[in-house]
Amino acid sequence: MTLTTVRRPAAVTGPPPRRARRSRPARREPAARTLISEADLNRGHRRVLYWAALTAMAALFLLIFLFPLYWMITGAMKAPAELAEPVPTLVPRAWHPETFAVAWERLDLGRFLLNTAFYTAGVWLVTLVVDVAAAYALSRLRPVLGKLVLGLILASLMLPADALLVPKYLAVVDVPIFGVNLVDSPWALWLPAAANAFNVYVLKRFFDRIPGELLEAAAIDGAGRLRTLWSVVLPLSRPVLAVVSIFAIIGSWKDFLWPLLVLRDPQAQTLSVALSRLAMTGYVPQNEMFAALAIASVPMIVIFMIFQRGILNGLSAGALKG
Repeated sequence: MTLTTVRRPAAVTGPPPRRARRSRPARREPAARTLISEADLNRGHRRVLYWAALTAMAALFLLIFLFPLYWMITGAMKAPAELAEPVPTLVPRAWHPETFAVAWERLDLGRFLLNTAFYTAGVWLVTLVVDVAAAYALSRLRPVLGKLVLGLILASLMLPADALLVPKYLAVVDVPIFGVNLVDSPWALWLPAAANAFNVYVLKRFFDRIPGELLEAAAIDGAGRLRTLWSVVLPLSRPVLAVVSIFAIIGSWKDFLWPLLVLRDPQAQTLSVALSRLAMTGYVPQNEMFAALAIASVPMIVIFMIFQRGILNGLSAGALKG
């Protein structure tokens, strides 16, 4: 009887076989929230009605906002006799684009544009310096009675702007403590514009969301309060600084009532005040006044169209991502 030996297979050396990974279901993106759910839109003709109503509302708002611009530009290209007709015309019978050049020369728009640009640049710079300093002090320096001061600043938002005209004018005519009259000087526009509670609140909210570890690291490296503000806080605050800058520039450019009160010299007036003064004389043709208004509105329209995304991004800027 013969015995047969069964040889076992040699052990396989090496890493153990990997288990097959279970495929995970793909993540679904959350559905966008709308006024009407997707299920309701799929019933009958509701989707068609929804888009028809949305398109009609968008066209209506577009007409409301763009028609004044269209009327101003086409009015500048009409003849004075056509503008004086009792029945207005939507399209000029004869186009006169040379009215813009005539208005530029006759009304001396270049001087008033330079005045407005100078005042606007000063408002922008003084607003950033004052409001950033106030917001940084309330957010990071934590002064005594800081919450009370912030509450008083925000309480000024409840007052209508017209109610502050008389106190502001009295303060400008005779500045407290210094006793200086700022009428007919650029500071009469720059200093009141810097006292903006909305800007201080927006900047403080953004400064509050900056991680404290960054400021502590800067302090460990030997940076003082001002160096931390300049080298750490301001570079991180570019979105909100852009928003404050755009609001300050547009608000200063289109302001009319306050420059009318504090700028009495005709040669130093802003463009809006100068155009109002020229219109009251009655010696400026209507088409030239339309042309001057169109020229005055072009810089702000261009700035807004370029930086409109920055406004939304800056206002929605929340926490910093690490």
